[in-house]
Amino acid sequence: MTGTVAAAARDTALRDEIDRTLRSAGLGAVGVTTVEPFDDVRRTLEQRRTDGLHAGMAFTFRDPRRSTEPRRLLRNASSIVVGALAYVEPRPEAPPGPVARVARYAWRDHYADLRAALDQGADVLRSRGHRAMVIADQNGLVDRAAAHRAGIGWWGRNANLLVTGAGSWFVLGSIVTDASLPPSAGPVEDGCRTCTRCVPACPTGAIVGDGVIDARRCLAWLVQDTGVFPRAHRAALGDRLYGCDDCQDACPPGRRSVSEAVPVAISPGPNQAWVDVLDLLAAADEELLARHGRWYIPKRDPRYLRRNALIVLGNIGDPSDDRVVGALDRHLAHDDALLRAHAVWACARLGLHDRVERSRTDRAAVVRAEVAMASEVEPAPMARRVAS
Repeated sequence: MTGTVAAAARDTALRDEIDRTLRSAGLGAVGVTTVEPFDDVRRTLEQRRTDGLHAGMAFTFRDPRRSTEPRRLLRNASSIVVGALAYVEPRPEAPPGPVARVARYAWRDHYADLRAALDQGADVLRSRGHRAMVIADQNGLVDRAAAHRAGIGWWGRNANLLVTGAGSWFVLGSIVTDASLPPSAGPVEDGCRTCTRCVPACPTGAIVGDGVIDARRCLAWLVQDTGVFPRAHRAALGDRLYGCDDCQDACPPGRRSVSEAVPVAISPGPNQAWVDVLDLLAAADEELLARHGRWYIPKRDPRYLRRNALIVLGNIGDPSDDRVVGALDRHLAHDDALLRAHAVWACARLGLHDRVERSRTDRAAVVRAEVAMASEVEPAPMARRVAS
């Protein structure tokens, strides 16, 4: 009995040491949970995939059984240490010119900071003779479910994990280990209660139930998807190049976190809160990958960054600006039919109907489809101001 008590005390002391190590490394919340399969989450992923709500998204949807069974990552695993790194900081003022907005989580390489912090905790475990595997942004584990079970936060109505007292401005990662660490307190109480502010805040109505997102409407996913950007959601994209923060911006805990944030980050260097649209459209592929390659870009193909930028330019560009018109003209003549098609839409949105007519004889079906629908494109606010 004495030996059992002593072992339990050692396990608790090790857990507390890891907690201190991770917090000293910059993590804002830490919790520990068991490695039992997340069967309820697996069933949810499978059902949403069946219902089409994943919109072809891979990530944990690709193999729900693998991503919900931690022992597939590490044989004989006993515990999961979950860490949350805050990434909220004030958005800097937009520079002049047509610029596109980037979601906060993508301003810096926060996952690199998170992995570096988790590595320190894993090193503590390895120094005690345990095996430890760091998992962060690798789709091998349902990170929000692990964080929820570890007591770090609750499932928000917008499907994000909300950290108690701080909101959802966090990236999540885990250490899967064969050490037997005492679990943290169980899942925390739902903090959303009757609040529904995130639901009407979504530009496309993608929050279709409590914690249920229809990825077919979610701008954060659509900017990462391949092919033609859905016409129904192009105007709603506004000035967003990558990601969407609107549901988090509307969340009361998130709003408080933003108002209290200071411009400090673990990683040095400037952030990428804004991207010059004309500069992006003029840059070579290699340059775009060098600048933005840490983002999830479909097939590592910069054409999708340009596609998004053309939509943004159609939403916010000034049709009386020769630089804007020049960028559109170049893409109307681009070798890539996908980019020509989105340039047609941007011209229609900005009231540049003579450019649309020039594309009527384009041989690509995707371009002709945009020309045929051009008359139904609602003029952008800037186009209406210029016309008046």
